[in-house]
Amino acid sequence: MKQKTFFPLLIFSLSIVPFTNKLHATNFIAVNDQIKIENSVTKRYKNNRPSLQKRLFTSKAIESEITFIQKLLTNAKLSWMFGNCFPNTLDTTVHYRIENGQPYTFVYTGDIHAMWLRDSGAQVWPYVQFANKDPKLKQMIEGVIRCQLKCINIDPYANAFNDGATGKGWTTDDTAMKPELHERKWEIDSLCYPIRLAYQYWKVTGDTSIFNNVWIKAVINILKTFKEQQRKTGVGPYHFLRVTDRALDTLNNDGLGAPVKPVGLIASSFRPSDDATTLQFLVPSNFFAVSSLRKAAEILRVVNKNADLAKECTDLAQEVDTALKKYATYNHPKYGVIYAYEVDGFGNRMLMDDANVPSLLSMPYLDIMSVNDPIYQNTRRFVWSKDNPYFFKGKAGEGIGGPHIGYNMIWPMSIMMKAFTSQNDDEIKSCIKMLLDTDAGTGFIHESFNKDNPNKFTRPWFAWQNTLFGELILKLVNEGKGGLLNSIK
Repeated sequence: MKQKTFFPLLIFSLSIVPFTNKLHATNFIAVNDQIKIENSVTKRYKNNRPSLQKRLFTSKAIESEITFIQKLLTNAKLSWMFGNCFPNTLDTTVHYRIENGQPYTFVYTGDIHAMWLRDSGAQVWPYVQFANKDPKLKQMIEGVIRCQLKCINIDPYANAFNDGATGKGWTTDDTAMKPELHERKWEIDSLCYPIRLAYQYWKVTGDTSIFNNVWIKAVINILKTFKEQQRKTGVGPYHFLRVTDRALDTLNNDGLGAPVKPVGLIASSFRPSDDATTLQFLVPSNFFAVSSLRKAAEILRVVNKNADLAKECTDLAQEVDTALKKYATYNHPKYGVIYAYEVDGFGNRMLMDDANVPSLLSMPYLDIMSVNDPIYQNTRRFVWSKDNPYFFKGKAGEGIGGPHIGYNMIWPMSIMMKAFTSQNDDEIKSCIKMLLDTDAGTGFIHESFNKDNPNKFTRPWFAWQNTLFGELILKLVNEGKGGLLNSIK
């Protein structure tokens, strides 16, 4: 459970500096030029990044791209926020080093000095496309993958890890804790994000060095864990209890969670928010597992020439996919056939969406399904409506939250997912405008903000959401929507 703190509006000094709109530089910029550019990012806004000397990691390719994008953006605040947010993971959370002669990268989630498999995979994801332009960046991402695979092999049921066997974190939880574990909440997506990252890294760079015996062992552990949590021969080895006054930080039924009928789906005790599931077959995470298993199978076939293990992945993916088609949908009287958020195989369904990714809204973003899937489109209309109990709309904006923060708190991540999955320019423009208007003057994206008051927000330093914002702006520019961004007032 990530501790939540609400923060008041922060006030930053402003400086008047010139702003130019030159074409993309073909060569990397020098350090002195970079400092000069950062001091003149926009006409009105002062750069809020750490000083060059205090940044944990610097990539020439990323700095060059930031400069290029900022010069294209005529909206001063958007340019400023992109410059602050896109490198935030590199600036503040990446701990890169060489271990046993190989790159190794431990990534903080932000204000919590531990590494979540989900968050770290998402935090560095937008940088993979630049890996071939910067050998140092490529090595850093390789190091993240190596660190994630090592963590999976320590305990595939854990969601968050310490940098070594420090014994920090939730040590009093009643589960099989180890000193390397920061938290041991079983979440399907924790095993999916590392596969997604490794697959994309391979496709972009062609580097197969990461697919060694550690990788094979990790895949075996992933398969074993997924099959255990299909619960065909019992509840499996995992249980979790925490002494807490917060119901969603522990599991009912003596740490086993709500019962499920073994129909082929995979039980996930917790959601991507780190909240306990109500019904343990978490639908978007099961879809993510299908996609991830198929990616792993491709790597195993092409790189490892391990047809047997590849078949084991594809067979499990097909089994889960078939079960999803049978059990994951609901014929809603208003929206037609939609995907439920959670099911249990007995016929019960939880109709909602949570902001955290994987969510129902985010499935095309994760390449789980086509944005034009008719059931997805019905679901998209449902989750972005007051028929979703965790959709909130107020004076400051509208979006999806979740029980992790509670009523009336909107997660900017949901607004970004709406933009990522939108095919409508007006909708995209509205999302970006909302993100600009709810930063509370900080120049960064926060975990959540109050629907009526963006100055009431949680987590001033949350690298995943910052980098995701940068990824969104970069995607829109690359898709030729710079004019749309510059039309925002």
